[in-house]
Amino acid sequence: MKRIVFRWIALGSLLAALLASAAARTRPRYGGTLRIESRSDPLKPPDGIAHRLIFDTLTQENGIGQVTPGLAASWDWGPPYHRWEFHLRPGVRFHDGSPLTAEAVAMSLAQSCGACGWRVRAVGDSVIITSESPMPNLDAELARSEYAITRKDDEGKPDGTGPFRFAAESDGMLLLRANDDSWQGRPFVDAVEIYGDRSVRAQWLDFTVGKADLVEVPPELLHAAQQDHMPLVQSDWPPHLLALTVSDQRLPDVHLRESIALAVDRTALFSVIFQKQGEMTGSLLPNELSAYSFLFPTLGNLQRARELRGGQSPPLRLGVDTANPTLKLVAERLALNLRDAGWSVQVVALAANPHTDLTLTLVSLDAARAAPALREMIGTFGGTFTAETTGPDPASLYRAEKAFLHSYTVVPLLYLPRAWGMSSRVHNLALAPDGTPILANASLEDAR
Repeated sequence: MKRIVFRWIALGSLLAALLASAAARTRPRYGGTLRIESRSDPLKPPDGIAHRLIFDTLTQENGIGQVTPGLAASWDWGPPYHRWEFHLRPGVRFHDGSPLTAEAVAMSLAQSCGACGWRVRAVGDSVIITSESPMPNLDAELARSEYAITRKDDEGKPDGTGPFRFAAESDGMLLLRANDDSWQGRPFVDAVEIYGDRSVRAQWLDFTVGKADLVEVPPELLHAAQQDHMPLVQSDWPPHLLALTVSDQRLPDVHLRESIALAVDRTALFSVIFQKQGEMTGSLLPNELSAYSFLFPTLGNLQRARELRGGQSPPLRLGVDTANPTLKLVAERLALNLRDAGWSVQVVALAANPHTDLTLTLVSLDAARAAPALREMIGTFGGTFTAETTGPDPASLYRAEKAFLHSYTVVPLLYLPRAWGMSSRVHNLALAPDGTPILANASLEDAR
């Protein structure tokens, strides 16, 4: 009996040692440099990784659309939402050491929203925003990276309040250093190196040999990456809208624009080119946000497209970023669809032909709640959001979106996910709702 007891004691001690060792390996460590590669400009919102690391917003949104405090510790408003007051978090400083003031916040917001119709003013430690039109979703609106509190220092370098500060930029590499005085707490990693304008092939080669910790995985390659057991982190919902815009100046007849919309075969794009990643959509919003996107049809109608064309076939030019081989392939496929409906279509490079009849575009969705997201997308495509007084009511948002899409100047095609290949030495990496990496709590296993 004693022998059995001793064995259980030894086994328990061994198990405790193993658990302690595992905990030590996974416990966040300070130090190290995180290396990221991307195709986009790291300082350009909304996709720019560095923009969210250097700058903060007054409010923040979590993955389920809840608005939480950011640089604003609290806020209040008065019905019917014409006036909001945001109370700044005390003790926050810019990277150059100067205090965050209501005047600096008001100046930044006024610059980023020149056409919003807002009146922004500083009163003590608060920022007051008023408008003649109701603003029922302003707290969520201000969580978008477009409204980050930005400024430049005396040398013209980006100067924010975020967890990382600008250190240097050279030879395509942007270097950020940890902000020791961040109001959110000091990040675990000491530095972040971001290499922009890198092709996917170059990113994956560097990832394979250990020269990169975080690389992009485009939606068309996501299935292949999963099959190859690549360590991945992916956005909770697809934040990138692939859409076809139709010029109402070059095609003023709405029936012709509707013919183009009905000729599109989304199923082939979704199944063949993007390997069933993301979702087909006839809506400006993913269904995860609106819960009504399924009401917009996604199936084409070739016969009806031919009828609406009515024998007319003005030659069309479809503009696309030919530097992106996947978008070029999508454009060629859309051209085949339109030719099947009797249209004469030529695919051209946007760089050389900025004014085309049709344009294939990829738009990043920044907002994480339905009403601000719809306002963002309609504004992106040159429209006016007409449901401001309705709040987040899905039925009213649906009617507003349906009225906008009925002009057939925008044909939503697919919502695509955002994913990253992540090195095994990276721990506690989170993604913003739009798929942008959040590095404030990320750490490196071999930090030293």
